[in-house]
Amino acid sequence: MLELRGVSKLFSGIPAVDDVTFSARAGEVTGYLGPNGSGKSTTMKMITGLMEMTSGEILFGGQPIQRDLIAYKQRMGYVPEEPHLYSHLTGLEYLSMVALLRNLPVKPAAEKIDGLLRLFSLHGDRHAPISAYSKGMRQKILLAALLHNPDLILLDEPFSGLDVGSSLVLRSLIRELAARGKVILFSSHELETVERISSRIVILHRGKIVADDSIERLRVLMELPTLEGIFSQLAVEQNTEAISREIADLILR
Repeated sequence: MLELRGVSKLFSGIPAVDDVTFSARAGEVTGYLGPNGSGKSTTMKMITGLMEMTSGEILFGGQPIQRDLIAYKQRMGYVPEEPHLYSHLTGLEYLSMVALLRNLPVKPAAEKIDGLLRLFSLHGDRHAPISAYSKGMRQKILLAALLHNPDLILLDEPFSGLDVGSSLVLRSLIRELAARGKVILFSSHELETVERISSRIVILHRGKIVADDSIERLRVLMELPTLEGIFSQLAVEQNTEAISREIADLILR
């Protein structure tokens, strides 16, 4: 289980993440939502160990991640929103490098990489440089880089750039990995996707948790039929219909 206890992050004294407490359990997909600027990406970076907390504690398997950050990162897989890769490498070379850095046995790793490239429809482009890949192809490489079988999987906008078919495969893959006992924290702005695959939802607004429950429970509490309605009620402080009318008025003037 991944646990955040009173986690805060200040920038120049201003809280980007403010006393955040929640947990993500094995066998579940935890959806992490919030409008732009709510602190989602900052939270993700602290969970990965890329950014230090100002205060609070993050635990995995009951142990603070800072106690042995290297051992923790060996058990973690991270798919960031922007696929920053070594663009001069080919897809095959990049995954082979990941396997080497993860200290995976050479032959089984090569077989796994070959299988993943085929299943992600990248095998035909395995010798092409990543610089020639589309954003969706780069995203698939990042997903294939989970080849070290991590216990904790952090997904930050993983559907970015994927076509419809690949998105459907990824939806099913996330559910399958959770069913096989992985801890999955999934951040996305695609509310329909989050609603379809998440076991529970954590909603962040202005750095604070405003909801943490199952979608079904939130529907009952908020008396709203959809996650979009719940999200709008809890986290979006704007009249979207009024704004859209004003935009249309200006365009059509």
